[in-house]
Amino acid sequence: MDALTWISAAVALASAATTAFLGYWQQRRTAAAERLNYMNQYGASLAWAAFDLQSRLYNVLRGRYLAFFLLQGTEQDAELARRSTVYVLAEYLGWVEILRRDVQFLDLGGSGPNRRVMHQLSRIAETLNRSTAHHDELRLFRIQQRAIGSVMIHPDSEPGRRRCLDYAEFCERLDADERFRAWFTAALADVDTIAADGAPSAPRLRALQRQLVELVDLLDPDGVRFPQFHLQRIADAEEGAAPSDVW
Repeated sequence: MDALTWISAAVALASAATTAFLGYWQQRRTAAAERLNYMNQYGASLAWAAFDLQSRLYNVLRGRYLAFFLLQGTEQDAELARRSTVYVLAEYLGWVEILRRDVQFLDLGGSGPNRRVMHQLSRIAETLNRSTAHHDELRLFRIQQRAIGSVMIHPDSEPGRRRCLDYAEFCERLDADERFRAWFTAALADVDTIAADGAPSAPRLRALQRQLVELVDLLDPDGVRFPQFHLQRIADAEEGAAPSDVW
């Protein structure tokens, strides 16, 4: 084989290697862009779900929301308070499960903000899982958290375009599907227990409310989605402050 042939072979080999290398990095960039797009898309929905849940906990722990609507309201008021309180918890778990499935956020650890979000989700899951001597209402083991998150994903949604059941769909499933309702029976009863306690101390739920506020801060650091709201941690709330949860 003459020199020209060797040179041609070397050039061809180098060209093939370069093409393979560029193709590999292009695939990695495309996959990273897709995951980032999902993170941005689902992160907004997760932020709203976390906001709704912390808002409900804020008012529940101050002894106002459940006492007014569940104990002093009409039967319809009581059922709305009971179901909507369980719904905001279930919706939050639904978006966490969607994020887990579609974004595979354990692969996003190279980003500082994403690492902090992952850490905060883990803290919240641990708080929901933690048992205390008293006030174990709304406690969920990690496997229950994932199961509830799973049943809250709309059955007709697809990867990359998933969504949670809305409140009307959630109520319809509660009424029509006994297997679905079974996942929420204990939580619905826990809401009644919390309401009967008046202004519960519930340190685990107080910690949960504060951690959810921190999650919202991480997901919306510039206050773009919630500019009109001042998120209050329950430990710092002033007595008599207006509730942020109006439904």
